[in-house]
Amino acid sequence: MGKIRIIGLGAGDLAQMSLGTYRALTSVNDEIFTRTLDHPAVAALHQEGVHFESFDALYERFDTFEEVYHAITDELLHASLERDIFYTVPGHPMVAEKTVQLLLEQQQREVEIDGGQSFLDETFRALRIDPVEGLQFIDATGFERKNLTYRQHTLFCQVYDTMIASEVKLTLLEDLPEDYPVTIVTAAGSIGERIETVALEDLDREVEVNNLTSIYVPPASADTLTHQFEELRHVIRRLRGPGGCPWDQKQTHASLKKYLIEEAYEVVEAIDEEDDEHLADELGDVLLQVMLHSQIGEDEGYFTVDDVIRSVTEKMVRRHPHVFGDVDVDDADEVNRNWEAIKQEEKHSADRESLLDGVLKHSPALLQAIDLQKKASKVGFDWDDKAAVLEKMKEEWEEYTSAASKREREKELGDFLFTVANLARHDRIDAELVLQETNRKFRRRFAFLEEEAERQDKNLEAMDLEELEQWWNKAKEKERIDL
Repeated sequence: MGKIRIIGLGAGDLAQMSLGTYRALTSVNDEIFTRTLDHPAVAALHQEGVHFESFDALYERFDTFEEVYHAITDELLHASLERDIFYTVPGHPMVAEKTVQLLLEQQQREVEIDGGQSFLDETFRALRIDPVEGLQFIDATGFERKNLTYRQHTLFCQVYDTMIASEVKLTLLEDLPEDYPVTIVTAAGSIGERIETVALEDLDREVEVNNLTSIYVPPASADTLTHQFEELRHVIRRLRGPGGCPWDQKQTHASLKKYLIEEAYEVVEAIDEEDDEHLADELGDVLLQVMLHSQIGEDEGYFTVDDVIRSVTEKMVRRHPHVFGDVDVDDADEVNRNWEAIKQEEKHSADRESLLDGVLKHSPALLQAIDLQKKASKVGFDWDDKAAVLEKMKEEWEEYTSAASKREREKELGDFLFTVANLARHDRIDAELVLQETNRKFRRRFAFLEEEAERQDKNLEAMDLEELEQWWNKAKEKERIDL
């Protein structure tokens, strides 16, 4: 059973290679395995009689780099079955070398590592940056946007070709402007060192890249990152902090209640208007309320926005076992049944005393009535069909019309409206939405009356009901024609 000795070739030509590494490679009589021949030091050593066997062909055989790296690892393990072998990689073996990590993870062979100069030192010199200020070092062949942090130095390595450069560009454009400066560093520290700064949009257009290329993205300013969550959090914290806004500083959970309700209704209005730009703006206002409440919680030492996010994240994972677990579902109805079952378990664990405790007491009355009825129906407290609901409506209406006092009429009218909500539920009609539509319809038709009065130079208050009714019917007719 042989040993695998991994040697780093350095970041560029032989000038960067240590004398010990040079002597070790030139003294080998057998062929030396190398991940790629596309490296200045390999070409120079070949001229001095060193023979290499590369894995370049594997890059053409497989579709992903992950497959290539695993194939290289398998071939190295096979080659070392009966003898010691040498394997060279660009730069330092412990910097951005997936095959080295795979070899270290296996337990079948002894692996020895001889360092080569990493390209990082020369890259820092070329860019004149200090990594102690904060650095994220990213493999350009496989990364996710969510892991990028633009407030520190960012360096993408392994930008082998234009396609990878294009993928980096498209991801960065999700967060940075087209003219944001990025620097392309190729063969840092070598004779062929090349440094070029371009606008982000030109990253994959006029710039030549190869396997010695890295892309540097300088830290972004706050005004560039206003779309990111952490910047919003910083703004809210500053508004509430010393030297902030007097209005924001004096707000409490109680004082903000009305604003949250108003903003939620404005979101619904934007949805009804099918105005996406307005919807994005109104959703931002709702998020503002969440952030203000969270900052108040943090200021008072009870909770932070992290707790808010953790709570909803864990809840979503817990209530979607068909996505994050091993539960199988056939359709959306089954998803809803599972959701309700999990909610019931959570409620029991929270020691709720009543089935109705989950219905918000301060939600709009119509929505609250429907939710109460839904909860009660789960234990069989419900009418069997719509006919029974209609009969109950008739009974409640008669009780209302026969009530002797205003207080009795108020109570009976409430019972009647509650039954109307029940009728909508049995008919699978969203009572809140249809009432909202009726309200909008009333607004449109009344606006027609006002426009007609202005056109005819009349005063609505001075008109009699019969004339107003005629105009109202004209408004209805106009709606039918417009439709």
